[in-house]
Amino acid sequence: MHRDHFPLMNCYYYFIIIFFVLSTSLTTAQQRQSNISRGSSLTPTKTSSWLSKSGLYAFGFYQRGNGYYSVGVFLAGIQEKTVVWTANRDDPPISGNATLLFTATDGRLVLQTPQGQETNIADISQTVSYASMLDTGNFVLRNSDGDIMWQSFAHPTDTLLPTQPLPAGMQLISSASKTDQSSGTFGLYMQHDGNLVQYPTDAITTPTAYWASGTYVMGDKMSLNLDEDGNLYLLNATGFNVMNITTSGVYATKGSIYLLRIDWDGLFRLYSHNLGQSSRWSVLYNSTADRCAPRGLCGLNSFCVSNDLEPGCSCLPGFAPVIQGNWTSGCERNFTAESCKNKGRNYTIRAEDNTNWQDVSYSVQSEISKEDCRQACLVDCNCEAALYENGQCKKQRLPLKYGRRSSQSGSIAFVKVEETSESSTGMLLPTREGKKGIRAKIIIIIICLFVSLLVVNVVILGVIHHRYRASSYRRISYNGNIGFCGDIAPRSFSYAELEVMTDGFKEEIGSGASGTVYKGTIKNDGKNLFFVLSISSLAMAQQTKSNISRGSSLTPTKTSSWLSKSGLYAFGFYQRGNGYSVGVFLAGIPEKTVVWTAN
Repeated sequence: MHRDHFPLMNCYYYFIIIFFVLSTSLTTAQQRQSNISRGSSLTPTKTSSWLSKSGLYAFGFYQRGNGYYSVGVFLAGIQEKTVVWTANRDDPPISGNATLLFTATDGRLVLQTPQGQETNIADISQTVSYASMLDTGNFVLRNSDGDIMWQSFAHPTDTLLPTQPLPAGMQLISSASKTDQSSGTFGLYMQHDGNLVQYPTDAITTPTAYWASGTYVMGDKMSLNLDEDGNLYLLNATGFNVMNITTSGVYATKGSIYLLRIDWDGLFRLYSHNLGQSSRWSVLYNSTADRCAPRGLCGLNSFCVSNDLEPGCSCLPGFAPVIQGNWTSGCERNFTAESCKNKGRNYTIRAEDNTNWQDVSYSVQSEISKEDCRQACLVDCNCEAALYENGQCKKQRLPLKYGRRSSQSGSIAFVKVEETSESSTGMLLPTREGKKGIRAKIIIIIICLFVSLLVVNVVILGVIHHRYRASSYRRISYNGNIGFCGDIAPRSFSYAELEVMTDGFKEEIGSGASGTVYKGTIKNDGKNLFFVLSISSLAMAQQTKSNISRGSSLTPTKTSSWLSKSGLYAFGFYQRGNGYSVGVFLAGIPEKTVVWTAN
């Protein structure tokens, strides 16, 4: 009988064990998904976030720059943490000593600084009992009945998650950059007319739209939806699928998560991530393959160029970036333009092929040639640029928006810039003085330069000639005739030559009534030969005079001339035919050369 009870007892024990295990598991699960009670708080450096039940999503602080943080929802269960929602995204990042407080009294969610400043994360007037971070990525605040009072899904930033609708009147706004979650330049708008449209945020008008679903006749109450299989579609108010933006079922992969995001570059993309692999996000769909399609990707006075499927921005000719490296800030002129009242500068036209921008022309001329369009803008003071396309010339003023270059454009952009050495091939804009005045100035300048060069050359040649003549005279006087020449009869020497050979009559050997005897040297075949020189007192007196006193006289047969101190020049009588004349002549050379004649 006891044996009959053993199976029953074993089953009883097994039941107790299973119940205990299930109870423990249930308790653990409840703890992981336990609601966030009032009075809880987060700090960037300690308990920084509240996790969802699975640990995939988290709400709290995430790092934004070195030592700074923001509050938001992010994917915490993957290696690459991905922010999907940011609170007060346009507020500056906060320091590491801030506190996120879920107030104990009324359940407000506020950000507190050490200075006591408070910023609401959720604007809500009702009393909140608890908060929850859901596995869908939705952070919610609930009342005591469990009703949702506030949710992050109702305030999207740049990302749409599965089961999160984007209803009519709502939009996704791109981030400023890959690392800056503040509001950027582009928006994806679910319009009340049923059309899903992309615009630049600074001009939400039909002409600036660069992508649209084309469902504008479907009426109000349309919504954009993303399901858990990665299908993106539009639903109407009755729940009818109006349009599949992506092909249904194509992207469904077991173990993958999906999100839709409008990126900083203006394209919205569908991403997937396989949770079973340490993979990165993969792009499954993007709104367009034209990377330059988003209007405003490049700022004012610049244009977008697509290189190898990657976009790039360039300033128009005559412009430079406002902030280097930040193309959305646009470009500004690198010269100061004058008003139409002051036309004292020259300008040129630079052409950019296959380039255009938003057409806001103030004047349009039809049936005009390309060169005529260029000239028309050049001579028009108000024209700062012009678009030439299909035989039309469209004059524009600055700033120029939404510029781009495309091989399919066919239009030519003309930009007026200041005439410089780098752009001297362009046509000049005439000034008030006119072409004749400019030519006259140029001719005067050329003549002045020519005369100046001529005068300088004459002066230089005169100096060279004078130095050459003086040098020649010195060589003739001191070197040319000093020495013996073989096979030539004895010759005479001038006083200057004797002065050189005797070293200035330095060594006197003797003197008498008729004269004085000096020792000297003379070269012969490279050798110095000594000789004795006797010179009369009259000749010495005659030759060494440098100053001529009043009462002195000259005669052709006696004292015929007065010499310069060097003996090179002489003034007096010189033979001229059968008679004599008075003048200045070179006395230090064998053939006297007259350089001046009296009368």
